[in-house]
Amino acid sequence: MQFSIILLHLAGAVMLLLWAVRMVRTGAERACGPALRGALRQARNARIRSAGAGTVLAVLLQSSTAVAMLAAGFAASGMISVSAGLAILLGADLGSALVVQVLSFDLNWLVPALILVGGAMALKFEARGIKQGGRILMGVAFVLLSLHMIGEATAPMRQSALLPLVISYLRADYFTAFAAAALFTWLIHSSVAAILLFVTLAAQGVLPVEVGLFFILGANCGGALIAVWLTRGEPVEARRVPLGNLIFRGAAALAALFVLQVVMFPTHSFGATEGRQLVNLHLAFNLALVVCCLPFTGTMEKLVTLLIADRPAAKVKEGRDLLMSRRTSALDRTVMRTPGLALASATRELLRMGEVVEVMLRPVMDFFDAGTTDQIRKAQKLDDDVNRAHTEIKLYIAEVNRGSMTAAEAQRGVELTDFAINLERAGDIVAKNLLVLTQELRDKNLRFSRAGWSELAGLHNRVMANMQLALNVLVSSDLVSARQLVVEKERMRKPERMSHDRHLKRLQSGMTQSVDTSDIHLEAVRALKEINSLMASVAYPLLTQSGDLLESRLARSGEAADSIAAALA
Repeated sequence: MQFSIILLHLAGAVMLLLWAVRMVRTGAERACGPALRGALRQARNARIRSAGAGTVLAVLLQSSTAVAMLAAGFAASGMISVSAGLAILLGADLGSALVVQVLSFDLNWLVPALILVGGAMALKFEARGIKQGGRILMGVAFVLLSLHMIGEATAPMRQSALLPLVISYLRADYFTAFAAAALFTWLIHSSVAAILLFVTLAAQGVLPVEVGLFFILGANCGGALIAVWLTRGEPVEARRVPLGNLIFRGAAALAALFVLQVVMFPTHSFGATEGRQLVNLHLAFNLALVVCCLPFTGTMEKLVTLLIADRPAAKVKEGRDLLMSRRTSALDRTVMRTPGLALASATRELLRMGEVVEVMLRPVMDFFDAGTTDQIRKAQKLDDDVNRAHTEIKLYIAEVNRGSMTAAEAQRGVELTDFAINLERAGDIVAKNLLVLTQELRDKNLRFSRAGWSELAGLHNRVMANMQLALNVLVSSDLVSARQLVVEKERMRKPERMSHDRHLKRLQSGMTQSVDTSDIHLEAVRALKEINSLMASVAYPLLTQSGDLLESRLARSGEAADSIAAALA
């Protein structure tokens, strides 16, 4: 087989592997995102518990990087300390090693069953959890299928005359092998996929175990580098967590690399085949890292605090003020005589207004858990931007209406004004209801029950997803998305009602946490439901024009009104 054909087959198999790993991760995030965040929230006070939570989450998400991003976000919001975040990441890397351990077994016989069951769950059921469960099963099937494809693609390479030369060079230049594996892992942004690829090559006899061990150490270092790169623009607290993990892993990997040049390592004791030896050595490395580094997370927190110092408050404020002063409105007054362009400008400004509301709403659950007064006040101040944009958009559209506009343009102007009013109302609900409730919970030193927290987190997650969908509908005017938005509004009623009923049952049982937080819980649920309804309003004009939504739910409203009047008379 030609070398170009081998590379094509290998590249296709690796791409399928990357896509399948991402498919499993996104399915788990969508199916149980609030539960995953809750697991980290519950484990923040103990190192061993934090490491255990990180391990479980990495197994579920099949990605230590996804767990690292969650931990970095929690550290930035003040929910967990840097040392707790480091403990979570150490456990997450162990969890990803366990994932590799499971996927490295010959499970090809499971592929048809996983595709059949997963496809049926994803296509035949409407429940979100079942659909995402099907997505996870199909993702696992595709991972196994891609590994089989990698094995078939690399089989002809064993007869290659070039391969012995490359392996001979890498065996002598261990640092190049280490650096190449680290760079490859960083480029594909998946340590699980990279290590599975190396293990499969070793199992096919393409990669000797001693060179594969250099690759495994490099992949561990490159996997830690991914989160450092992804958080480079985040607050300092968020950047400290992945940096500390990189220092832990990088130092351990380099130390092991140099030790291997001095000591003859008994790789044969870790398995009967070269592939199994690499898998077990990878697991042993991560297990040793947890045992050795977990007691020193506090020391590492001090080190990364020195490396990434807090920015002076004055500079932060100056930078924020400069950014706000440079922000220019999208309301272009030079195109006001061209209604189509003017309405496009108003839509852009309305989109920015919606994004500000989204920024206010997103951290609400974090604030309920561990928000500071300063963080809550900063979020509330954003409501001034929302109110200002609301006023400017209304006046701008009103001025455009004074010119010559077609009936369709005038109607579009009314729709944009109505949505601006709804966004302003949503901003008020966040600033004057939800954020006030977060402060009240903090001032009274109360906590929601575990069940109450899970219900609120689930509702909040739904509202955030629907807000994104609403802003997409605003820009695209897509009918399919508009229908989905209204459907999601109707679906919101069921979890809202279930949360209400379950809360009342907890009150009847006398659960202390539910009794203490009853008013806050019920008000938060009502606020989230109202925000969701306000977001769905952007879809009504589109669906009314298309005939998908009736102007009145009353059948033959005129006759019904006459009948009611006659009966009253």
